[in-house]
Amino acid sequence: MSPVMIDLLFRSLWETVLMTAASGIISLVVGLPLGLALIATDRGGIAENLWVNRILGAVINGFRSVPFIILLVALIPVTRLIVGTSIGTWAAIVPLSIAATPYYARIAEVSLREVDRGLIEAARAMGGNRWTIIREVLVPEALPGIVAGFTVTLVTLVGASAMAGAIGAGGLGDLAIRYGYQRFETNIMIAVVIVLIIMVCAIQWVGDRLVAYLDHKA
Repeated sequence: MSPVMIDLLFRSLWETVLMTAASGIISLVVGLPLGLALIATDRGGIAENLWVNRILGAVINGFRSVPFIILLVALIPVTRLIVGTSIGTWAAIVPLSIAATPYYARIAEVSLREVDRGLIEAARAMGGNRWTIIREVLVPEALPGIVAGFTVTLVTLVGASAMAGAIGAGGLGDLAIRYGYQRFETNIMIAVVIVLIIMVCAIQWVGDRLVAYLDHKA
């Protein structure tokens, strides 16, 4: 590849990293509390409220049921309202975050459900309030699963960010479509695939190491 294309490849890689990291952080910050809310308001939970649980679950399932490419297009007015444009890297972060948040909320919920109820009851018996149980029991005990789920979410976001390139979001997906597909430059397509594989493997490796560390620490 020419120096210009190499520079373009690195610029596209940075855009993909930016989209994945920003939307991943938003999904963690919003999705984890949603997962906690689903657990807390469920039957027998520390803040049982079945109506809230069902409504919240229905909203999360609704967003999860929409294919990402459709959500990407449907959220163009919202993206334009928030960012001021519907194309580019920053614009892609909006639909990526909205798609990843309910996905991660369900993953976090599964991890939190695996916490031994005996520990929760013991904390209650010792006078622990809801926030104490969440902070001292639920999150610490479920932390390896929460991190593993976040790793899976980041890997999913890498693929989704590449898909977002189809509508001008930038990143490696946009590079592969504009140069690899439309201009029939096979070497660009191969380079993008290799970079994506390396990126996904790196994220998974770091996530696995962190989960192993947390499991050992626990």
